[in-house]
Amino acid sequence: RSGTLEHFLNLAGFIYEAHRQLDAGKCVVWGPGLSPAAVLPVRYFYIQSVDSEGRNISVSPGENRTLHTVKISSLEQQYVRVHVPAPLDRGDGSLLVRYRLYGSSSRGLKIEVLYQDRPVADSPYTLRGPVYHEYCVCPERDPRVWSSALQCPEQEPQIQQDFISFPSIDLQRLQQEVPQRFSRRGGLVHYSLINNQLHRRSLGQYTDFKMFSDEMLLSLARKVRLPDVEFYINVGDWPMENRKAGDKPGPVPIISWCGSTDTRDIILPTYDITHSCLEAMRGVTSDLLSVQGNTGPVWSDKTEKAFFRGRDSREERLRLVTMSKENPELLDAGITAYFFFRDREKDLGKAPLVGFFDFFKYKYQVNVDGTVAAYRFPYLMLGDSLVFKQDSPYYEHFYTHLEAGVHYIPVKRDLSDLLQKIRWAQKNDTKAEAIAKSGQSLVRDVLQPHRLYCYYYSVLQVRACHLYTHTHTHTHTHAHTSGQKCGISKTCNVVKEVSSAHQASKNSNLAKCYYNIK
Repeated sequence: RSGTLEHFLNLAGFIYEAHRQLDAGKCVVWGPGLSPAAVLPVRYFYIQSVDSEGRNISVSPGENRTLHTVKISSLEQQYVRVHVPAPLDRGDGSLLVRYRLYGSSSRGLKIEVLYQDRPVADSPYTLRGPVYHEYCVCPERDPRVWSSALQCPEQEPQIQQDFISFPSIDLQRLQQEVPQRFSRRGGLVHYSLINNQLHRRSLGQYTDFKMFSDEMLLSLARKVRLPDVEFYINVGDWPMENRKAGDKPGPVPIISWCGSTDTRDIILPTYDITHSCLEAMRGVTSDLLSVQGNTGPVWSDKTEKAFFRGRDSREERLRLVTMSKENPELLDAGITAYFFFRDREKDLGKAPLVGFFDFFKYKYQVNVDGTVAAYRFPYLMLGDSLVFKQDSPYYEHFYTHLEAGVHYIPVKRDLSDLLQKIRWAQKNDTKAEAIAKSGQSLVRDVLQPHRLYCYYYSVLQVRACHLYTHTHTHTHTHAHTSGQKCGISKTCNVVKEVSSAHQASKNSNLAKCYYNIK
């Protein structure tokens, strides 16, 4: 009875919200897409619906979302192609507007945001030029100006944590030791940034995924002047450096897409989310923005089960399928492709593929590791479902922002408490929904595409600050904490060191990357 009453009250509140009248003039429009200097592959901003009394409307506008239109045009006579799809309904009274420029505008852009042909908030918005498109090689020379335009955070907790093991970095030791220790692991790439040009050489046999690090570094270098620095990126699955800070010799800084509690790698946003950011509205359908407008039915209309689809990359995933067969009222889990445990396909069966957006027809999502951290996790968190996350030694760059029990439901490594916690969620629907909303809200903030660029830049900047440079006469040590900024005077020796390293590496087939970045 209490559940029925709760459902009735929620439904009554939803109906009340849905009938409140939107006031176009009182709506709020904000986001990096309104700044001419915030250059991104896909620019974006948000519209918050507000009623005539100045209160935020917190439910989907439903069919009324089509009454919102956005028109973007260049302020100059020459035609500039701008792709502006319909706004995405985020299901909470806000809309997400995306647009991709296919040319730069020297004079700027005019953005008109309309509701039933009436201006919304302060529309029209004028972005004074120049406004650059993604492939314009137009880096901002002052990183502080660029960082301010993107409103980059002062600090990132994961970056601070990663560099604790590296108060200083000896470049000569790095060049000697890293190839010897790690090149046989197969996925290591040596990069040098010199005068904002990107150079690299592959040190392993399996480095095809360097295409993802290449594209993101090149995109960043087109937007802002990068520090001169040398570094190694692991483009394989598993983090590499297992030495601890107190070991002799100590760890060396390898940059990876995934970290673990047993390793000391420096973490970057995964290739999956950076590639989806670069190819949004073009080469991919599921990205950090598009997911927000495809979160399935409202909470009360979702199927009250946990859901999982994926390949057989970890044994616990097979266990999940067995649990599903034994408890179909709680869990719908299936393996869609077999590679590691092909002998189990006959017993467990092969499930048909399900479109990712259809995952969110279910109230609960189960996140189980693959070979390392499951890179679907950020997309699941952006949906409108409660995520049950397997305890794991692996982590991505944003996990430090999350709190178990507040943003997601933790489950044991062996999944032994999963069914119990699904039952808890079914019996505590309001609390379950609140946790789902809390996680979604946090990840919407920390995983905005512009924040990925901020993160990449910060890692490179801190990496440059921690270089330990040598000269023939004496040693200069530049050791800085990850929360500090490097001034010009503190980077001069770093530039010389990297430049000399580049000269020495000509005989080691250090190849210039795909583009000559000026």
